[in-house]
Amino acid sequence: MSDDLGSDFLQLASSDLPVRGRAEHLTALMRAAVADGRLRTGVALPSSRRLAAELGLSRGVVVEVYRRLADEGLVEGRTGVGTVITARPGRRGPAAPRETAPPADGGASPVLPPTGDASVLDLSPGVPDLAAFPREAWLRAERTVLAEAGPLDLGYGEPRGHERLRVELASYLGRMRGVRIGSEDVMVVAGVAQALALLSQVLRAGGLRSVAVEDPGSRGVRDEVAHWGLRPVGVPVDADGLDVGALAATEESVVVTTPAHQFPTGVVLSPARRRELLAWADERQGLVVEDDYDAEHRYDRPPVPALHASAPDRVAHTGSTSKSLAPGLRLGWLLAPTRLRPALLAARHASDIAAPALPQLVLADLLASGAYERHLRAVRVRQRRRRDAVVETVRDRRPDLTVEGVAAGLHLLVRLPAHLDDIAVAEALREAGLRVQPLSWHRQADGPPGLIIGYAAHPPDRLREAITRLLATIPRRP
Repeated sequence: MSDDLGSDFLQLASSDLPVRGRAEHLTALMRAAVADGRLRTGVALPSSRRLAAELGLSRGVVVEVYRRLADEGLVEGRTGVGTVITARPGRRGPAAPRETAPPADGGASPVLPPTGDASVLDLSPGVPDLAAFPREAWLRAERTVLAEAGPLDLGYGEPRGHERLRVELASYLGRMRGVRIGSEDVMVVAGVAQALALLSQVLRAGGLRSVAVEDPGSRGVRDEVAHWGLRPVGVPVDADGLDVGALAATEESVVVTTPAHQFPTGVVLSPARRRELLAWADERQGLVVEDDYDAEHRYDRPPVPALHASAPDRVAHTGSTSKSLAPGLRLGWLLAPTRLRPALLAARHASDIAAPALPQLVLADLLASGAYERHLRAVRVRQRRRRDAVVETVRDRRPDLTVEGVAAGLHLLVRLPAHLDDIAVAEALREAGLRVQPLSWHRQADGPPGLIIGYAAHPPDRLREAITRLLATIPRRP
């Protein structure tokens, strides 16, 4: 802990603090001190006991302030040092979304071009909590890998991925997703986007010209398959998930779906629909591409087993670490039916030979040590608090609005009054300093309006402020 730094940098007397909301007020002051350079990266803050004494506060208030700053990724606790500044506002988290649609890993594509204005708070779906990345665990695993890796580990790898990671993924997916596989069944890919790209290339080479997708559904998925020459055919989604009856009425033999947590509605494919979907695949001699979107982020419901476990010859299962760790790692997996594997491996080798070796080995170490699952459990606690902040604010201030998709994931859906244009509302919100996505951007057919709100990247207090501003911008029913 710092013996030199006291409370002087705040230029604050205890009498200046409000009677209520002291933690919020002090958090904002500390955030400003970091932003304007009074507190630079690497500076150790005074102990919570000392700062509380100097400001005439209870220690609990300062502890809460430090916790909020840690949630924002601005500070971290270090053994023997104390609470240390680690970043400045505006330098953490992902870059502003591009105007063109990103890969399909996030199940989301941007609505509006970036403003370049740091005052615009990004509440886009698919943006994970990058401040929670387990840096220390990753560094420990990386040191272990570098100490133990042999020359062959650093050479050109197998297109299907490093054996060590495939072994650990097979074990992990068996525990967490209920699939029954061996390492030979796993292909390491650069996220769900590459899995969809490889599948699209192979299926089109086999004569396929169109593929069924959920509607509403991920715009990123639609753009990905279309890029590789497959026409996306929308199939409705309702409270039970993908409408399999509507799917059966099409001529499609391949469908891309998010059964564990549908994007963007958040519904889970019901047991009856699961049976119908697998029966459809068997009867049609078709393929279900199971995007395991947000399956690891659940709060109020038990885990839903992967479809792959019930029909591995009819389901291609894909997932990634984009939401659990970071999208920049470009690490994911694909479990494909045996008949497709030779063509998929050839397509992978032709595109980039294999995934980078060191990140694969580091992830394998995290999985083997249990650090990855410990990280997931910790992240769920953080995300539950953030989700609760959004839901409670909406229900308290606008009980006329319906909130859906709250049981899992990193986003929720706010339904708007039917007379509103959700694209116009999203544009108005951007003018008010908030970036969200209208439901219409993820539809092919017409449907009721809504706003898709991501909450993973911001702490609860900032979310409450942001959602209060958001709700004030949405017109009430006439």
